[in-house]
Amino acid sequence: MSQTPSIVWLRQDLRLADNPALDAAARTQRPIIVLYVLDDATAGNWRMGAASRWWLHHSLAALGAALSKRASALVLRRGDAGVILPKLARETQANAVYWNRCYEPSAIARDAKLKDTLSRMGVEAHSFNGALLREPWTIKTKADQPFKVYTPFWRALAQMEVRAPLPAPKRIASAEHQPSSEVLADWKLLPTRPNWAKGFEPAWTPGEIGAKRALASFLERRLETYAAARNELGLSGTSLLSPHLHFGEISPIQIYAAVGDQRGGDKFLSEIGWREFSYNLLYHWPRLPEANWKPAFDHFPWRNDPEGLRAWQSGHTGYPLVDAAMRELWSTGYMHNRARMVAASFLSKHLLIDWRLGERWFWDTLVDADLANNAASWQWVAGSGADAAPYFRIFNPVAQGERFDPKGDYIRRWLPELSGLPSAFLHKPWEASPGILAGAGIQLGKDYPHPIVEHAEARRRALGAYAAIASP
Repeated sequence: MSQTPSIVWLRQDLRLADNPALDAAARTQRPIIVLYVLDDATAGNWRMGAASRWWLHHSLAALGAALSKRASALVLRRGDAGVILPKLARETQANAVYWNRCYEPSAIARDAKLKDTLSRMGVEAHSFNGALLREPWTIKTKADQPFKVYTPFWRALAQMEVRAPLPAPKRIASAEHQPSSEVLADWKLLPTRPNWAKGFEPAWTPGEIGAKRALASFLERRLETYAAARNELGLSGTSLLSPHLHFGEISPIQIYAAVGDQRGGDKFLSEIGWREFSYNLLYHWPRLPEANWKPAFDHFPWRNDPEGLRAWQSGHTGYPLVDAAMRELWSTGYMHNRARMVAASFLSKHLLIDWRLGERWFWDTLVDADLANNAASWQWVAGSGADAAPYFRIFNPVAQGERFDPKGDYIRRWLPELSGLPSAFLHKPWEASPGILAGAGIQLGKDYPHPIVEHAEARRRALGAYAAIASP
């Protein structure tokens, strides 16, 4: 065996199985240095948010434990990866660096520069697809253009061949002289006082093992009913795989293979397809997180409403479904997908607050915060994005609640102050009589807020704003 080591640089691929970069390096039978760099330096405006850092801490701890079982180790460094990688290659005399590609604009720019730097040093740089079913430049329309509409995109992708998942390497040879590593705890990724993430721990198991268990549980218990149950707020009908996917503890290729042709699989895989479409948009339109995809929205009359924004962020809008969604987010770092659409619509359409402020809040508070998904989904709801919801589609929080949480289970869980109300008034407590409110121990304006905006009025205002930018 050659004693010249290779470096495997992990980013959003914190797993051993179906890891093309790790697999390729292991096949050389050279010693491997497994590296993770906490690179805030080149993240630009999208430095990892607080909830994501909580997840990252636990995911790296799980990965380190998995590597130690294979007599290997995880090397941690913090700083500019464009500086750290060349320095580590010189320090260890490594002759090759392997990584799986990322698609965020800052990552693409950094990686291109890094490849050039390594090449000039005589160090080989090998990059792979470890994050998507198919990479964005491989999916084009018949006119050789990027897809702008989801349905034909997914139709084209679903017809393409997807490779089989790769097994985890049986052996990961460790370098004889292992470089020093920083201590994970010293990165202070976890909150201290107050520990706002205390509700995260019972809800999640970050790491590759947790991801495999989540997938197995979903396939066994919820896949068959997914198409209908995924919108029911009172049920646990979704896969809960999104944070595992973002951090690469499981790959979409592993999910694709595991689902296969099982009953209910088509609808679930189409949601994996939306993730792929989001990456397609981000790659071809790299300003997607900051700029309206539809230029007409550059003239949209967004309102400056700090009080409304704070009410939305804290879950005090007076609309129970919106408030429950925002409290779920704060408690668990997650929000049910149906609730995400309603909450995002409320901010951008009821309050006419710029979608980018909501995107930022989600970026900091979601454990599955993902630049492509977050940007594409917010623009879809706001009407400014590709294949967006029609401007006149303004979710009614009351109607959505009555339809997707008819028994009020979701509301009662996240808004216990309303739990005494009869189900008929859970989604519209302002319509309850004084006697009913008193019987439930609720005084509107004290125990629970009055609505900060009236739905019909907000809808008229939003339609007027949309009409204004649609006019020639």
